[in-house]
Amino acid sequence: MKLYNKYCDAMYYVAFRFLKNSFEAEEAMQESFIQAFVKLHQFTGEVTFGAWLKRIVINKSIDMLKAKKMNFTAINEQTLGTVEEDNNWNINDDITIDQVKSEIEELPERYKYPMMLFLIEGYDHDEISEILGITSVSSRTLVHRGKKKLQQKLKHLYNGTGS
Repeated sequence: MKLYNKYCDAMYYVAFRFLKNSFEAEEAMQESFIQAFVKLHQFTGEVTFGAWLKRIVINKSIDMLKAKKMNFTAINEQTLGTVEEDNNWNINDDITIDQVKSEIEELPERYKYPMMLFLIEGYDHDEISEILGITSVSSRTLVHRGKKKLQQKLKHLYNGTGS
């Protein structure tokens, strides 16, 4: 019960960021705890329990989204090639994290979830590829394109707020 009490609120908010529905977020969180306790013998301690549980919650949330028939677009790697990381990420300093999160929500779904996992949850491309069932190259491509779209939206929407 101590583990549940320690992590339930944080895991609810992780699920809510993906599902946007309090009932579904609570369901994902509850099912994730059940799964974690059933598979507790698989917890190796290589990462913190919270990080391990967070991964379960994210996977459960994405499974619930997939069950609702959301399609994650596969990328044709032969035509795309590898996308280099974009180090030219400039947005106005007056833009808040809440504004960035709001704009991420408005991105097409094929970009939204990789961007959430990369920018908000802090996963790398290998982890994102595993979570979403896509290749690492696809993750890089989707995040790269998502960043471009997000940057354009932020520049366009907040153009009058500075630089």
